[in-house]
Amino acid sequence: MAISPDPVRPAFAGAHAGAPVLAGNILGVASMVTWATAFPAAEFLLQSWPPLALITARLIIAVLFLLPVWVLMDGTRAALTARWGRGIIVGGIGFGVGTYLLLVAQDLTDPVTVALIASCGPLAGTLIELANRQRQLTGRFAIGMGASILGGAIATNALSGSDIGIGAACAVVSVAFFSWGSHRVVVDFPDLTPIGRTTITLAGALIAVGAICLGVALFGPAAAVAISPKTADIAPLLLYAVVSMAVSQAFWLGSVGRLGVALASFHMNVAPFYVMLIMLAMGDSWDWTKATGAAIVGLGVIIAQSRPRRRGPVAPV
Repeated sequence: MAISPDPVRPAFAGAHAGAPVLAGNILGVASMVTWATAFPAAEFLLQSWPPLALITARLIIAVLFLLPVWVLMDGTRAALTARWGRGIIVGGIGFGVGTYLLLVAQDLTDPVTVALIASCGPLAGTLIELANRQRQLTGRFAIGMGASILGGAIATNALSGSDIGIGAACAVVSVAFFSWGSHRVVVDFPDLTPIGRTTITLAGALIAVGAICLGVALFGPAAAVAISPKTADIAPLLLYAVVSMAVSQAFWLGSVGRLGVALASFHMNVAPFYVMLIMLAMGDSWDWTKATGAAIVGLGVIIAQSRPRRRGPVAPV
């Protein structure tokens, strides 16, 4: 593919060039807002669910929700003729193993370390697009990417320092896998809608995480998969699986399809601000650090997507 400043073609044939970009940014915001709802839900559920069992249950519910929605929206033929084998590989590695490694990273380090490394998602996405000759690195994009990483670090208070080691390495690999998976979904499944891409790859993630969970259940400590669910878990679990995973992932892949994984990743660094707004509605206080970080990320998004002004013809003297 020839080098181009635009990573993907507009999603709408004949549409104005700015329309897919606007739609991609709206989907990016929607993806992060819905994904941010995971934090209060997970905080409640982790009181009675071990992390690995919770991730497995989350994926089961998400896939069971997505499958009938996909068939209803795109038809049975689209689901039956999809490249399930490739979807399982991409989803299993990118979103299954990637999710598990992120869990391991947080268990071995702390949320600050994971948040700092996750804020480098735009860098991982950019490297992937450069390697595939799908992006031309311009000065404006580089400045915007730097602002996004800095804003993400500020929003998560990650500049205060963090631990390194195996946990940090797991987080780095996790971010790389997630960026790779998001990129491959758009490239490998151009004929599928975002809901189809989401379903087929989350099914792959479920197979990968389910295999890990089964292995731990058979050969690991029983406490790693033992659960004691309660009736009060139903609503948070549905929020955690359907809204913050199934719906959020569909929005995310729609954004990647219009902006490319590098630009779409910029929106990931605003997520701490959205989490703060949700917690603010639940009684927490305003955090100027997160607000400042979100503003810097927003500025980075604008700079990265801006185009230099074209000079008009010089008027004759």
